[in-house]
Order: sequence, then C-alpha cells, then structure tokens
Amino acid sequence: MGAGHGHGGHAGSRHRWRLAVSFGLVAAFFVVELAVGLASGSLALISDAGHMAADVVALGAALVATKIATRPDGTGRRTYGSYRAEVFASGFTVLVMLGVSAYVVVEAVRRAGDEVEVAAGPMLVVGAIGLLVNLVCLLLLRGGAQESINVNGAYLEVVADAAGSVGVLVAGVLVRATGAPVWDTVVAVGIGVFVAVRAVLLGREVLAVLGQHAPQGLDLDAVVRDLEAVPGVAEVHDLHAWTLTSGMNVATAHVVVRVGADPQAVLTGTQAALREGHGIDHATLQVEASKARECHAASW
Repeated sequence: MGAGHGHGGHAGSRHRWRLAVSFGLVAAFFVVELAVGLASGSLALISDAGHMAADVVALGAALVATKIATRPDGTGRRTYGSYRAEVFASGFTVLVMLGVSAYVVVEAVRRAGDEVEVAAGPMLVVGAIGLLVNLVCLLLLRGGAQESINVNGAYLEVVADAAGSVGVLVAGVLVRATGAPVWDTVVAVGIGVFVAVRAVLLGREVLAVLGQHAPQGLDLDAVVRDLEAVPGVAEVHDLHAWTLTSGMNVATAHVVVRVGADPQAVLTGTQAALREGHGIDHATLQVEASKARECHAASW
C-alpha cells in the first residue's frame, strides 16, 4: 500500500441513486420548459428554464463527483483520496446558480419598458408540471441533504427551482388577472434574487470546508476536555480538526502522557473519545512524554 490509505464509505456515494433519478427528471422537464417559454414569450418561464439548466449541470456534476470520490488513487500522491471532488462540485453549483441569477436580473432590466406579449395559459400549465417534478426531486434528495454537502448543493438547487415554479404560477395568475405582462418580469427578478441568496449560503459552507475550518457543530473546547479526561492524559495541545468531505471529519493533536501512564492505552482511549464522543473516525495523535519544544517554536 502507498502513502495514502482507504476510508470507509462516505455520504455522497450512499445517495448517488437519488442524484441519478433527480437528474433524469430535471433534464427531461428542462427541454419542455425551454420550448414552451420561447413559444409563449414568458421571461419567467425562460428564467426558470435557465435555472433548470443549472440544475441539470449541477446534478450532473454531483453525479460525476460521487464517482470520482470513490475512485482509487493510482498516483500515490492523493493521500486523502479524491473525496474533495464533491466539495468542488458544490462550489461549481454555486457559480452556476449565481450565473443564472445574474442573467435573469439583467434580462429583466433589459426588458423594462418593452411591450411584450406573454401567454398566461402555457405559463400556468408548465409551472404546475415543474412544481410537481421539483417536489418529487425534493423528496428524493432530502434524505441525503443533511449528510452530504454535494447532495445538499443539489437539494438547494431544486429548492430554488421549486420556488421558481411557484413564481411562474404566480406570474401566470397575475398576468391573466390583470392583463399586465410586467408581472412576468417582476416575478422573474424575484426568482433571480432568491437563487442568489441560496447560492451565497451554500458558498459559505463550501468555503468553510475548503478553508479547513473546524467542522460545523464541533465544540473544540469540549473535544479538549474529553481528551484530557482520558486516564493517563496530562494535557492536549496543537489540536486541529477539519472536514475532508461530508461525513468525514479528521483531526490531529499532541497528547502529553502523565508519568507512569501506558502510552498505548492513552492512544487507544483518546482515539475512542474522538470517535464515540465527536464522530471523528480518522485522527492522527502524537503521544508525548513531555512537551516538544519544536511545537512551541513554530510560528503558525
């Protein structure tokens, strides 16, 4: 075995089938919505179709990422494997969502003041079908959204698209009731803003993982207390914890052993404390008889 080593199954791969089914449903509906949007002249439909296209790209990227993440490393250089592919896919989803949002808002501004014919009937029919498709996808993806940042990115894409479908329905009702096509543009802008907000929230989560912040919900002070409560441990320092990918938190720490304590027993106990108390299965712990000077000499 090379420098790297294997990890257990991760959250993204367990939910790959959910992504695959959702991808098929969304891709099929995108073609329908785009065709009707162009035929009816509805910016709300076209903008929602653009978001559907973003869904297709995002779900496709998520599917590819789950495949890459489980592929063995043949180079010997990826000591943590390719699990971060899922995080990069989520980052790509953020960029796609922001791009669609920007397009919708720019197009709405460009249309301002123009006399545009909008067919309300097709908007209502396609909006209703789109909402049904999105609800099915939401039910599929909800089961993995809390476990995988990759699936969560796809889930947020579909949440935003469901809101878009609701917006299309609202726009269709308002256009039919008032005869004013401006409602189509107003709703389209609302969809764009909503998508942008969801993208920013997901982007913050992606940056936190790539920046190797402590895992969300992990109390570092509590980790130190639990480690120092292990029999034979005098002190814990230089603790670092981060997320490799969803469901895979890792940590490193230096553990100072009390005089007369069994180092192997201390190592076993601290690893168990991290695994059972904080869900950290992969920990690299350095057991020390006394504090090493080089640890305190490091400038970072």
